[in-house]
Amino acid sequence: MQDHQTNSANAVSRREFLKSSTLVAASAAAAVSFPSVLSAQTKQPINAVIIGLGGRGSGAGRDFTEAAKAAGVEGKIVGVADIFPDAARKGAETFSVPAEKTFSGFDAYQKVLALPGVNYAILATPPGFRASHFKAAVEAGKNVFMEKPVAVDGPGCRVIYEAAEVSKQKGLKVAAGTQRRHQAGYIETIKRIKGGEIGDVVTLRAYWVNGGPIWHRGEQGDTELERQIRNWYHYIWLCGDHICEQHVHNLDVCNWIMNDHPVKCWGMGARQQLDGKSGEIWDNFAIEYEYPNGVRMYSYCGQIKREWSSVSEGVQGTKGTSDPSGRIQPKGGQMWRYRKEGGDLSPYVQEHIDLINAIVKGTELNEAKQVTDSTLTAIMGREAAYSGAGVEWDTVLNSTFNYGPDQLYKDCAGMQWGPFRVLQPPMPSEHNIFKTPPMLPVAKA
Repeated sequence: MQDHQTNSANAVSRREFLKSSTLVAASAAAAVSFPSVLSAQTKQPINAVIIGLGGRGSGAGRDFTEAAKAAGVEGKIVGVADIFPDAARKGAETFSVPAEKTFSGFDAYQKVLALPGVNYAILATPPGFRASHFKAAVEAGKNVFMEKPVAVDGPGCRVIYEAAEVSKQKGLKVAAGTQRRHQAGYIETIKRIKGGEIGDVVTLRAYWVNGGPIWHRGEQGDTELERQIRNWYHYIWLCGDHICEQHVHNLDVCNWIMNDHPVKCWGMGARQQLDGKSGEIWDNFAIEYEYPNGVRMYSYCGQIKREWSSVSEGVQGTKGTSDPSGRIQPKGGQMWRYRKEGGDLSPYVQEHIDLINAIVKGTELNEAKQVTDSTLTAIMGREAAYSGAGVEWDTVLNSTFNYGPDQLYKDCAGMQWGPFRVLQPPMPSEHNIFKTPPMLPVAKA
């Protein structure tokens, strides 16, 4: 049994952790010559590879090709990789990638990153694989677009934080799939919030409340491991639960407004309409977060049948309120609304345009830390609900408990399809997640 607790007296703060990172220190010397490499790289076409060819990976590939055209840059998908051969072949057909540059298996990500001329990696596998894939892409000197969330637990976040620092040392550009940060309405509205148009922020609200149950692909595959990966959304070690996989968008907006992350939280949740189906995730959460300055953020996410639904954020200030997607309502004043202009592109395309422009023009863009902050915010909320205890940021960050196999946090290229009992992550029934929280002692009355 893995250690589910962290001694708070020995807890390392996020800043101290990053400062002492041996990975950062080891890479500093190698980074000295990297700007010249980057300069040479920008004179070449943007040659991208996709790692993970599910719906989001294929969508990100199409967004990239559209973005390259919009940016006036020659951009092409030159290689694809997926754990499953059928997904890899389908992706190759979609993007006209030859068989010799199409890879499958647990080591496929390493093979596609090793293709000559690659300078742009799209990481879109289930989140449980993100840490090792991002680390490998940074070590290989690739600019990265990675989907959210970027981890499922504290150990995974630590890997991303370390690699993020290395990516900065190397001058790499990194964009994340938190597309609201590239959406014109959000950008302009949050600029106004930070400019004081609603006064000091008092409270925030975040919703990802859908009107139906989480999708379920059913049982597919010859082994337990394959069945779980094909139905990845329903397993904590692969998706982090839906508070991480989807609600992270809304939490990221709140962190963006606050220019910080919460330091503690408490909450509740349940698994209601998913009973009887395979998997272990919950279908509703209600979390209250507290930021360092005492501001509270109230978070609600759920995917159960209901008449009312909303995917949105709200901000209450001392001088007014805001829907940060494009509305400001000052007290006693006239409402301001963002008016979409003809040039506004889909934020899913715009995030790739921004990354491509940063590469070509050598401007600053590295979203690895901020998306990891928001991912850990979601993880902290999940653990508070699972445990029934108040949870603090440093406790989650420094926890030694990981939901996935140890190999996922290092180098997953050597993973095998079986026997799955060796790789199987702790399930709720095994670590009594509904009685004893995975990280903290049960809160006492």
